[in-house]
Amino acid sequence: MIKLYPQKFTLVSQIILAFVLLSSLGVSSQTFTDSNLPIVIITTDTDPLTGSPLAILDDPKVLATMKIIKRPDGSRNYLTDENTTEYLNYNGRIGIELRGSTSQELRKKPYGLTTLKADNTSNNNVSILGMPSENDWILNSLAFDPSLIRDYIAYNMARQMGNYATRTEYCEVIVNGSYRGLYIFQEKIKSNENRVNVVKIGSSDIDFPNVTGGYITKADRTDEGELPAWVMEETQFINELPKPENATAEQTAYIKGEFDKLADNLYNDSLLDGYTSVIDVPSFVDFMLVNELTSNADAYQFSTFFHKDRGGKLRAGPVWDFNLTFGTTFTPRSDVDQWQFSNNSNTGPWFWAGLFDNKTYPCYFSKRWNEMIAPGQPMNVDVLNTFIDNTLAYISEAIPRENEKWGTLTDHETDVTRIKTFIAQRISWISSNIGSYTKCADVVTPPLVISRIHYNPATSIEFTSKDLEFIEIKNTGSETVNLSGIYLRELGTSYQFPFDSTVGANESLYLTSNLATFQSKYGFPAFGQYSRNFSDKTQKIVLADAYGNVIDKVEYSDASPWPTDADGKGSYLQLVDTATDNNIATNWVASNNVVLSNKSFAAKSSLSIYPNPVTNTLMIHSTKTMDGIKIYSISGVLIQEIKAKSETINTDLSAYDNGTYFITVCDEDGQTTKKILKK
Repeated sequence: MIKLYPQKFTLVSQIILAFVLLSSLGVSSQTFTDSNLPIVIITTDTDPLTGSPLAILDDPKVLATMKIIKRPDGSRNYLTDENTTEYLNYNGRIGIELRGSTSQELRKKPYGLTTLKADNTSNNNVSILGMPSENDWILNSLAFDPSLIRDYIAYNMARQMGNYATRTEYCEVIVNGSYRGLYIFQEKIKSNENRVNVVKIGSSDIDFPNVTGGYITKADRTDEGELPAWVMEETQFINELPKPENATAEQTAYIKGEFDKLADNLYNDSLLDGYTSVIDVPSFVDFMLVNELTSNADAYQFSTFFHKDRGGKLRAGPVWDFNLTFGTTFTPRSDVDQWQFSNNSNTGPWFWAGLFDNKTYPCYFSKRWNEMIAPGQPMNVDVLNTFIDNTLAYISEAIPRENEKWGTLTDHETDVTRIKTFIAQRISWISSNIGSYTKCADVVTPPLVISRIHYNPATSIEFTSKDLEFIEIKNTGSETVNLSGIYLRELGTSYQFPFDSTVGANESLYLTSNLATFQSKYGFPAFGQYSRNFSDKTQKIVLADAYGNVIDKVEYSDASPWPTDADGKGSYLQLVDTATDNNIATNWVASNNVVLSNKSFAAKSSLSIYPNPVTNTLMIHSTKTMDGIKIYSISGVLIQEIKAKSETINTDLSAYDNGTYFITVCDEDGQTTKKILKK
């Protein structure tokens, strides 16, 4: 019986149903012996009762052995090499299951798999087909895509734009001796320094700052019998990290509160509490551009991921699921002449359209679009056409085998031509409707330079190595710089400067991994403490303003020509001259001078109040010790006062009536008042 998902098919054409039925009628058998692509051979364990190979189910995973034939020199791969060790990219145990929703009902199945150690239980982190080591993988069956290239184009385009998107490699697959056709072997979206580089939040991370991350959240349909974490305007949000069964009430309230803050501040451009204080603007811009260029019918309401690192901003992405794109005939919603975020169907929460309606965000949207369609750039029509041609040449011999097996490529060449035509027309339409970027074309950024990096301190008797990390940021200008809105943009190490903080002319400030250790070591307080730690190998550090405009960036390395004495030997990287390019390794030296500049800077407290709106417990955290809080009704009546010397104050508002209240926080800087909503 074919299982249908009403949410998926509300506005989807009858052609999809025909595709499902056609694929269910039967398949051809054929002889398959060799390929220019990697060959994946999966053999499930034997059922002890029947003696037959175990069937691969939706859940749970069944045990199997997987071999991947891929000759290291790139030459042709043969099935006869399945026992030739030097030609096996992987040879080991896996757990495998079906994945997807509607695509499961096709005869050609999509799979999810976990690489396992020989004990059949422990995860086995391995590099497969050149992808970084991990244990969770996907075999994408290319369902509802008669071009066989839609996902491959979109993921590659997103990566070329500088974002993480699942890495992909075409392959041909055999399951239990049966040829199954052309697949894409790809990474599953999950927390990993080489995938979505956010810290893995644990069940005990319910207080500030740990409750701030990391999260991976998606807007999507739920499986049968499952409930979403929350619903926003008919869009279901689901916890991916932490897993739904592990997410605490505090964690769900916190991450939901970030989305609520975005929705409540779409037209607020204040650097104190406007939308730029909540989201990483470049990630939202790039996410929308990829989904708009492809005209993704599922974007915004389904298959839409978000992530947030500890101490960092809410980010859109990674991009996902592009089979219903580029004017696909399987749905009427992939249009060449409409914005997907406002096409009256599957538009997701209104904040997507609201961002485009903001007075500043569309300027950066247009600016990035025009950068990306320029010659040689990832969204340029010639670049995309060349990539399509090269991809088709690579999989050309597998295409007829795929069609012989499944009979679903009724007119492959026509569908590819349709994609190319669609891309040209879509680029033209967006360019005509995206608006001007004149107001943000030439943004002046402050003269701040990353001038020292202590990324891998030596271990000492007094201090733990990682607690000694720091970076120095120098104001090389002749005027005081206001740091409002400035943040560390790249994932892995997060920090947002408190509103209205400053650094004086020709003065330096320090950010560290541990404030107490820094002061004990160097004799004066650091400006602030970032979350997580720098990589001991290589990492990109990007200092950006509130809209993501790059102020300065450095990508250091522990390998020559970068000074290797800074790699765990007690020294740190120091820029020889702030007037030189700090991306050139030879402009840095290794220094072990413990006397650092400690000229004055003005750091204001950073205040977090969440969740807002609040239902029960309201949590208030400040980077400076608070003297207490006062809560007033909308008419100005004091209804609660808490006097406490603390950086964190929690209060129960469950007994209060729904409505608007004001909370005043008192500290050494004075008083700060913010509005909260009780629901």
